[in-house]
Amino acid sequence: MNLKGLVAVSGKPGLYKVIGQNKSGFVLESLDEQKIKLIVNLSTAKLASLEDITVFGEDDDLKLIDIFENMKGSSSIPDPKSDGTSLRKYFREVAPAHDEDRVYASDMKKIITWFNLIKELPLFTESAESPSEEVVAVEEVTPSAEEKTSAAKDVKPAKKAAAKKPKKAE
Repeated sequence: MNLKGLVAVSGKPGLYKVIGQNKSGFVLESLDEQKIKLIVNLSTAKLASLEDITVFGEDDDLKLIDIFENMKGSSSIPDPKSDGTSLRKYFREVAPAHDEDRVYASDMKKIITWFNLIKELPLFTESAESPSEEVVAVEEVTPSAEEKTSAAKDVKPAKKAAAKKPKKAE
C-alpha cells in the first residue's frame, strides 16, 4: 500500500492528493467523485500525511498503514455512521493493540471513512517504496588544484567601505 501524497486537511472533510506546490501553499485535489482542486495556505491550515499518521496503542503507537492492511483483509467493514460499540468491536479485530481510552469513536469513524475512500484507488494496491529504492547515487565533485588556483586569481579583493559618521541631531 502506497499512501505517499495523500493528506488530510484540518477543517475539511475527506482526503486529498497533493498535485503541486506554489509559493503560498499546496495545490490539492479531492479524492471523491467531485475532484475539487483547492490551494491550502500553510499558515492557516494543517496538513497530515496519511503515511505519518499513527493511532494510540497500549504499548507503542500503531501506524495507520498497518491498520489499513488489516482492514483490507477483513471480511466486513461496518458503516462509519454505526454506533460506537460496533465500531469498537471492529477495531478490536483490525487494531487489537489500540488504546481504548484514547481512541474515540470519532477517530474510528474517520479511519473507516478514509479506508472507504482509498480502497478503490490504484495507490491502495501498490507497494510502498522502501527507503533503499529512494536513495539516488550522488557523485561528489571536487575541483582540481588548477581550478582552485585559477578561481583564486579571478577573485579581486573587496574595497573597504568608508565608515560613515552618524549625523548629529540638531
